[in-house]
This record gives sequence, structure tokens and C-alpha cells, in this order.
Amino acid sequence: MELLNLHRIVDVTAAEGPGLRCAVWTQGCSVRCPGCFNPQTWTTRGGTLVPWQDLVSRVLAIEGIEGVTLLGGEPFDQPSPLGEFAAAVRAAGLSVMTFTGNVLEELPPSKLLDSTDLLVDGPFLADRPELSRPWVGSVNQRFHFLTDRYDESIFTTPNRLELTIAPDGAIELNGFATTEVLEALLEGDHR
Repeated sequence: MELLNLHRIVDVTAAEGPGLRCAVWTQGCSVRCPGCFNPQTWTTRGGTLVPWQDLVSRVLAIEGIEGVTLLGGEPFDQPSPLGEFAAAVRAAGLSVMTFTGNVLEELPPSKLLDSTDLLVDGPFLADRPELSRPWVGSVNQRFHFLTDRYDESIFTTPNRLELTIAPDGAIELNGFATTEVLEALLEGDHR
């Protein structure tokens, strides 16, 4: 049984792709972009090992989502189990959006790539911030519409930042915000 090494799952989010989605962050990244928003996902240690079939069951039990977004870490560092997962959720009618720090032209063929509807590729470049397109951090990152499920109309969706406070007081952020917005949140500057 192939296992996925996962960092985090948010069952329902409006901040990680078009529509309501389940967001799955992988643990482990071979790309390691300087200035990465999720450097805690770089190491393969510290993740949770999950059979891909269990993740399929969890995702298919979530009501009201239109798809799954795979983020990192680096999803293409686990192409086999994530490919099986992506194929299974797509077969059940959900869309798959995958982020990679690699470029499409350098990705080897895989079931993960074949099962992705919307691919965002390219390393994060901290000195080239993206200010107009949603979900991406730098202007070099590209959207590839690999199926007819999505098109450029998704670019009308604004960037969102979601803050969740768990019953135990733990705070989790997901989505995308500029460094200035994050600093303002941390400093309590709520203009």
C-alpha cells in the first residue's frame, strides 16, 4: 500500500483555487524556493503518513466541494500515490488543481500530471511578486489548463486569506497574502 506523506489538510477552503476545495499540503520538497510561504514542508520528516485510499475516502465524504488542490511541499515528489489519489477523486467528479515549483516542460510523465485539471507551475521568486492573478506568489508562475474544466475566467477570483482558530486556540492560516498584509496582521495594524 503506497503511503502519502502529508503536512496538512483543510477540508473546505475558498482560498486555494477556484470554488470550494479541499486543500492538501504534502510534506517534503526538493525545489525549496527561497522565501517560500511553507518552508516547514521542505523536510520529509514531521509529516503524517496516510494511505492514499484513506485520503480518497476522507475527501469524498466532504460535502459541497468542487475539487481538491494539491500544494507543497512539492506534490511531484510523490507522483505515484498522489497520482492514484488524484485519479480516484477525478473519477468521482471532483476537479484537481496541482501546484509545482517545477516547470511543466521538465515534469516527467505521471498519473498525477494526467489526473490534473489545472496545473500551476514555476518556482516562487520572492523578488517578482504577483499582484493581479489569484493563488500564485510570483509573476513567473504559469497556469496550465490541462482539461476543459477551467479556463481564464477563474482569474476574476480574488486572493483570499483564511484564518482558523481551533477550539484549543491553535491558529492556522491558509491562502495567499503579501508580506505587508502578514506583517500588519502580526503587528495588529488593522487599517
